[in-house]
Amino acid sequence: MQRALELAPKALWLSQPNPRVGCVITTADGTLLGEGHTQRAGQAHAEIMALRDAQARGHAVQGATAFVTLEPCAHHGRTGPCCDALVQAGIARVVVGASDPNPQVAGQGLQRLQAAGVQIAHDALAADASRELNIGFFSRMQRHTPWVRMKIAASVDGQTALENGQSQWITGPEARADGHAWRARACAVLTGIGTVLEDDPRLDTRLVDAPRAPHLVIVDSRLETPLTAQLFNTSADVPREIWIYAAVDDPAKRAALQALGAHVTLLPGPGGKVDLPALLRDLARREVNEVHVEAGHKLNGSLVREGLVDEFLLYLAPKLIGQGRGMAQFGPLSALSQALPLNFTEPTLIGPDLRILARVTGRDLF
Repeated sequence: MQRALELAPKALWLSQPNPRVGCVITTADGTLLGEGHTQRAGQAHAEIMALRDAQARGHAVQGATAFVTLEPCAHHGRTGPCCDALVQAGIARVVVGASDPNPQVAGQGLQRLQAAGVQIAHDALAADASRELNIGFFSRMQRHTPWVRMKIAASVDGQTALENGQSQWITGPEARADGHAWRARACAVLTGIGTVLEDDPRLDTRLVDAPRAPHLVIVDSRLETPLTAQLFNTSADVPREIWIYAAVDDPAKRAALQALGAHVTLLPGPGGKVDLPALLRDLARREVNEVHVEAGHKLNGSLVREGLVDEFLLYLAPKLIGQGRGMAQFGPLSALSQALPLNFTEPTLIGPDLRILARVTGRDLF
């Protein structure tokens, strides 16, 4: 199972919107027969890759044990049910990590295996690791909303830009490349119109060699996205979709943006702003598991104020800026007890900068 857990992250930048799964097939005494991990959506799942690997090695799997980090699927989606493939191959025992939260599976894979005479065992430690790796998938299936991770690069005194808006570059090249890797693991990158107008960013994954590009989501209440924005200059080799959410319609501008390939959705909320909770629910319907937020302090503040952020990805540079723009504009609070409580989960040095993963208290594994 440990080897299966090592294989599963190989699908990190690859399998969206499917979960990241690893599978290892062994003899009863533990001799390796085959192994694999989930491929692109529509291609083979981990179990099928492990069966193919065993065949390529010249090994028969009749009576073997399969270790799978997530319950084998039991439905016909883009591919056939993996539980049936394991039965047909003659697998005698299956050890699983987490149960699949997809309502189309949700225990049915294990039930069908047991009905076919396959022995089932559970690995509780692997279950936690599998859920953590697939936290966005679990969030979408169980909460019907993606897992929202907000990335912020700031000085050690919490400033993300000078007062005049200048922010390039507070952190070093190592942190920027690491941030691109986190972008690449997400299904979608979300930003606001303020960032688009001030920075004209590409918000792509050019600093890492990723096989797919996350979609780009723009919160643009009045459809102000320039038709000449760099974000439309995407690589044909790694295509992505651009989804613009607005609150006020401008038919001519909407048609012009759609002519560039953007998908425009009207989701009006209070105060002429985009309805952010509705936006996240819509992203879940589009099979988005993880949302990577890279926005300015105003949109960051709105997301925090509405309780929509699950986790913060913070890069703190070893420098002081003093007066500038903060991480998230919300409040003011009247008591410290109203502060958003966080749990630091993984402090790491990335070049000269400190990367901190901080999860909102209570947003633990599902």
